[in-house]
Amino acid sequence: MLSVPTLWTVFVINFLALGLIWAYVMRSYPSFDAARFWTASTFAAAAGAAMAMLRVVATDSLLPLLAAGTLLVFAACLAAMGIRKFFDRPVTWRHTLVITGLTFAGLAIFIFGYDSVRMRIAIYSIAQSLPLLLSLKLLLTPHQGRVNPGARLAGIVTILILTIFAARLLGALTSAGGGFSYMHFSPAQSVVILVLVFLSMSLNFGFLLMAMDRLRNEVADLALLDDLTGVGNRRYLLQRLTEESARSERSGQPFALLVIDLDGFKAINDTHGHAAGDACLQHFTLMAQTRLRPGDMLARTGGDEFCIVLPSSTLREGAMIARRVLEVCRADAEQCTGNDIPVAVSIGVAQWAREMGAFPDRLIAAADHALYDAKKAGRNGFATYDPSPPLAPKPASSPMSDIGLRKHA
Repeated sequence: MLSVPTLWTVFVINFLALGLIWAYVMRSYPSFDAARFWTASTFAAAAGAAMAMLRVVATDSLLPLLAAGTLLVFAACLAAMGIRKFFDRPVTWRHTLVITGLTFAGLAIFIFGYDSVRMRIAIYSIAQSLPLLLSLKLLLTPHQGRVNPGARLAGIVTILILTIFAARLLGALTSAGGGFSYMHFSPAQSVVILVLVFLSMSLNFGFLLMAMDRLRNEVADLALLDDLTGVGNRRYLLQRLTEESARSERSGQPFALLVIDLDGFKAINDTHGHAAGDACLQHFTLMAQTRLRPGDMLARTGGDEFCIVLPSSTLREGAMIARRVLEVCRADAEQCTGNDIPVAVSIGVAQWAREMGAFPDRLIAAADHALYDAKKAGRNGFATYDPSPPLAPKPASSPMSDIGLRKHA
């Protein structure tokens, strides 16, 4: 039969290995703040288990048990803080210090003031359970419409750990479970520690799955963002247009698309250099975003071309947003002095129609057609395209009918 000290040794090695893994994650992903708390938690737990092992050597002193219990409770509090940080909840040290301090005081009282194994087990079990219990709701509650698979696993493991501590508490209060002693241990105590080792590994594995899911989503988000401006790229635009087209096809509710081109952008690059051109793109992005509504999406589709998706919007509302973007660009250009480079844009506006179906390229083609009209009309303006007629070009013999389909600003 495995002895309790041997199992505590396994406990130490297990947490040291987990600590090294979390330290690597923390170093590799500095912005992932939850890893800092989970790294500290595993090393604190390893230190606590190591202190508990000293009870085998220092048989006449209960100081190792005081230090071990306090450190293990502190480790549980750090793990709970990491969970809160992961879910972007405010993190405060107040609860951690209060729980850890009360644990230290309670254990000290029943070690030096009145020696009671039952009360020590009760205090330790309650203190270990409290931070985990407070974090359980976060682990099992859906966030952004879904439950993180790692969080679900961590939640299930937390419930099992809480069940064990509840059983230990009940045993201590009713004298059914006895106390943990390194001089007189029982097979049941060995099994409890072995199960806790396994569950602690499983809990940290759940945390790792949470981290992997978060980092995978961040990488996926980066793949949909433009490196220079930070807005969506062409892939994100097509994904969003496909979703909006499918939604409109089901509901019949329209949405609008703006295609924007910076006027004379090649001349800016040739005259002032590409760094100045990049600065113009970034400046336009900031100006345009100030004129968008919540839910509108700005994307850079390449070079000097941008698109704006306007959910649940008509052609008239799209023209209103186009006018706002033009006004902010013109107002900024009027304030340019010295070496400042004014930004002028041409905009094409189109509205989704049922004839387009779930094909974003048809809507983009309509907005591009309107953009061409805006440039042909003198640039620094916008034109709208009525999507109700067919998108196929009209015969050359009837140019007036084609002009009648568009309204120029």
